[in-house]
Amino acid sequence: MKYERIRGARRNALWGLTEKLLALALPFLTRTALIHTLGLSYGGLGGLFSSILQLLSLGELGLSSAIIFSLYKPLAENDDDDVCALMHFYRRAYRFIGLGVLGAGLLVIPFLRSLIRADIPPGLPVGAVYTAYLANACVGYFVFPECRALLAAAHRQDAISKSALAARLLCCLTQLAALLLCRSYALYVVMLPLSSLADGLICAHCARQAYPCFRCRGSITPEKKRDIAEKIKGLFIHRLCGGTRNALDSIFISAFLGLNVVGIYGNYYYILYAVRGLLDAVTQGMSAGIGNSVAVESAEKNRRDLMNFTFLYQWLCGFCTVCLLTLYQPFMRLWMGEGRMFDHGAVIAFCVYFYVWTMGDIKSQYADARGIWWKDRWRTLTEALCNVLLNWLLIRSFGVVGVVLATAVSILLVGFPWSARILFKDYFGLRSLPGYFGAQLLFVLVTAAACCLTRWASTLLPWEGVGGLCANILLCLVLPNLIFFLCYWKTPYFRRALPLIRSILGRR
Repeated sequence: MKYERIRGARRNALWGLTEKLLALALPFLTRTALIHTLGLSYGGLGGLFSSILQLLSLGELGLSSAIIFSLYKPLAENDDDDVCALMHFYRRAYRFIGLGVLGAGLLVIPFLRSLIRADIPPGLPVGAVYTAYLANACVGYFVFPECRALLAAAHRQDAISKSALAARLLCCLTQLAALLLCRSYALYVVMLPLSSLADGLICAHCARQAYPCFRCRGSITPEKKRDIAEKIKGLFIHRLCGGTRNALDSIFISAFLGLNVVGIYGNYYYILYAVRGLLDAVTQGMSAGIGNSVAVESAEKNRRDLMNFTFLYQWLCGFCTVCLLTLYQPFMRLWMGEGRMFDHGAVIAFCVYFYVWTMGDIKSQYADARGIWWKDRWRTLTEALCNVLLNWLLIRSFGVVGVVLATAVSILLVGFPWSARILFKDYFGLRSLPGYFGAQLLFVLVTAAACCLTRWASTLLPWEGVGGLCANILLCLVLPNLIFFLCYWKTPYFRRALPLIRSILGRR
């Protein structure tokens, strides 16, 4: 059994990483083809509709996570009846939620024109395009969602990754053909719900092949319904904040600045989110170990681990921030051209947003391991409200820079300190909270210094184009890491993390 678990973990990791990398690369190709063949406004329109539907999908309420968590025990105990009852409950609940999302999405159609300031492509049926995006968002609620949950709970994430990979590849190839050969935006859009349908059918086939004994039947007990409902309440409020960040930004930009600006914003955000996705792979790989450590180790031992992991992770986040600041504009100039770029002030805003967004990732892993979603509810709601108000106020004076900084400020002044206080009060003790904030302040100052010095050094490079981009990449690989080493090597953070660094290098 131990060998099977190791093999399963490796299998899941391999396919998960493959799917994540292609999930970044394939949309990059289709977005590039879309903008260069049809225009920037088409990319902005897709970004706006995706943002609207991202808000509507909050109706999912975290049900999938709660059901997957509830499936672990009956699967381990071979309780087939309980597994089937949970699957049946999940299917019915998801169809009910799907109908709600569909109805709410249809109600948005009369107001679409008011959300788009200008730049609508002539002759484009905006309502029909939005309906295709809405269909894509709703397919997953009706096409065997219980099968996907079963595969996830049974540690067959590799099957989900393979299914997503096949559907994504089919979608990308068809969309590229539609754009490059036919210049057809209609076929490009229609492929979105069709690929989601294919993904759901493949997942269902894999689940039924692997677990033919599980079918939707029976009903769960009232006690289990109450337990799932309690988990859902905390998860929903916790997801509300993350789900509204970028979605609200795109909607405000469209309403005040137009679709072309949304398209440019989407290009910059796509690069930021791609780097963020790679960091998510790091934290997701740590989550199981942190959860086990919280369950069996002392709070003091976990506090020391938190500080060590935070130090190493902030080194990595600082490096990524320096890379974004230095490479954003050279890459965007090659990818999109000079006329489809923001100025350097917007780049600085995106980098601030990225760093602030990632600085609490390790803390969040320990908070999730403690399951304190419900205690975190007021912080989440306040941060989301603050983001809305700041978007409304700052976009009028500062445009896109104001929107990006509004999200960063709401995280920095509300989300990060408040969530840290909740975690330390619940688990580590408030006496150690100032030390955590002091360490984070040090990491911020060192990262800012590395950003300034690397950016200054990049202006001295004489090359342009591809050669300049390659020279900047080499600069980013060397200079910021040298700065971090010189700043940290005599600190207690580096000394305490050194054994962990050595063990990582030894395993490699």
